[in-house]
Amino acid sequence: MAFYDLGAASGGLVLRPARREDLPAFAAGYGNCAPPKNRFDQGGMDTAFTTPEWFEGLLARREREAKDDYSYLFELFRCGDGCAVGYGDITTMFREEFQFAKIGYTIHNPWWGRGYGTLCAALLVKIGFEQLKFHRLEAYINLDNPASKAVVLKNGFQLECVRKGFILEDGAWTDQEVYYRNNQAWGQG
Repeated sequence: MAFYDLGAASGGLVLRPARREDLPAFAAGYGNCAPPKNRFDQGGMDTAFTTPEWFEGLLARREREAKDDYSYLFELFRCGDGCAVGYGDITTMFREEFQFAKIGYTIHNPWWGRGYGTLCAALLVKIGFEQLKFHRLEAYINLDNPASKAVVLKNGFQLECVRKGFILEDGAWTDQEVYYRNNQAWGQG
C-alpha cells in the first residue's frame, strides 16, 4: 500500500511507514528530545536498545498489523533533511457497517509550535479516508490537552462527547473528549 509523501504541499513533511534505512533518524528523533515539557510529553529517551535487529522486529510487527488492518503506524519526517519529527497512527476500531478508526499523533518536543501536529493529523485524515476508506475517524483527547484539541479542530473534527472513565492513566480511570470527522465522500463512488 502506498502512503502519502506530499513534500512541499504538506509544509515539507512526509508521513510514511518506517523503512530499514530510517533507523538513525528514528533513534535521533527520540534521543534528541528535551526533558518532558508536560505530562503528555515523554521527553528524550535512551535509544541504546534501538539496534538494527530490534528495528527489524519493530518494522515486521508494524507490517503485520497493517496487513491485518489492525493498526497503521507512520513516522513523520522533514523532507529537506530527513529528520524524524514525530509519528502518527490509525487504528481500526470496527469495519463492517461502521467503518471507523481512531487517529493519534505525537510530535517530538524540539519541533513543537511549528504546525507539524496539524499537518500530521491532516495527512492521517487523507490516508484514513482516501486510502483506507474509513467513513469516520475519531480522536480521543484528555480534557487538559488544549494543544491536541487545537490540532483536531483545525482539521475539521467536531467534539462529540466526553467519555467518563475512558482511559487508565497512572492507575486511575480518566475522562476523555471524543472528537470525530466523517468522510463526506464515503460511498459516493
